[in-house]
Amino acid sequence: MPTNFSFKTRTVPSEDNHSRRSFMRAGLAGVAALATAERGQIATAEPASPAAGVDPKLGPLVDIHTHLGQTWNRTEVLTAADLLRWMDAHHIAQAIVLPLVNPEASSYPLTTDFVLEQTRPHRDRLVPFCAIDPRASYSDGQAGMNAMLRRYQEAGARGFGEHKPGLAIDDPRSEVIYRACGELKLPVLFHLDNERNLDKPGLPGLERMLAACPDTVFIGHGPGWWASISGGVSAADLARYPRGEVQPGGAIDTLMDRYTNLYGDMSAGSGAGAIARDLKFGREFLIRRADRLLFGTDYLSPGQGVPQFELLAGIDLPADVRAKIYRDNAHRLLGLAP
Repeated sequence: MPTNFSFKTRTVPSEDNHSRRSFMRAGLAGVAALATAERGQIATAEPASPAAGVDPKLGPLVDIHTHLGQTWNRTEVLTAADLLRWMDAHHIAQAIVLPLVNPEASSYPLTTDFVLEQTRPHRDRLVPFCAIDPRASYSDGQAGMNAMLRRYQEAGARGFGEHKPGLAIDDPRSEVIYRACGELKLPVLFHLDNERNLDKPGLPGLERMLAACPDTVFIGHGPGWWASISGGVSAADLARYPRGEVQPGGAIDTLMDRYTNLYGDMSAGSGAGAIARDLKFGREFLIRRADRLLFGTDYLSPGQGVPQFELLAGIDLPADVRAKIYRDNAHRLLGLAP
């Protein structure tokens, strides 16, 4: 695991409105470029200083969201060697590798067995999750699902996801999976928009599952999840990357206040955009929810642009907040060795 890194710090002072506006324009440009990744396209411009602002005292990063193989028909194959080289260049110690098994999730299926095989030689750095489509045929009900997931867990899976089916998020077939993950202590990383894990403004379906499955850790990701950082969200917003000041009453804060089993994955254009759209609110949110946020990129194709590095480097955060978001929360949730 690489440890000898050099870092440069470039922060945006909270009192410097001109710098803040300039940084927001730059950050939103990067987010707009990356947003297409969640729709099957990839921006290819790498940030000039990918690790700017990472404090060396905190150690390297943990990325909660990556993929291997070919995800979309418009992206390239990403091999384990490609991912490891990119991780070395960006000071990422460990990356979670997510399968994609739902037909709505990607152009090409990336099975759990594929992820387990590809990560097996590199388990110190590439950490596999597992996934099962809730519409799959299996016997023995809840016990059958538990047994299927236990098999993957025994093969090395540390969590479940990316859960991305074209169903309501509270569909009873998905609830069977959530309950099994709670029993096996497998966090569930889900994608939410207007096509996958459908919900309504305010996320009432997600709330039903949080209440029904209190032993299950849910990790939110995707446009519908991150649009819900703001109040006043419409159904159409759950498919978009809203801009402008965050309004009071966002579902994410409301649900995090009520349910300790809810976390957020900061990857992709949706995660970066939610913070960059209103940097004052974004900074306060990062500090307020530091125990429940996980650094991530959604890196899935060689040369993909990732705005999270410069975005987070440009926000003045306490060292303990950075440590939790960049690494410590993932270590705690997944039982990863530092």
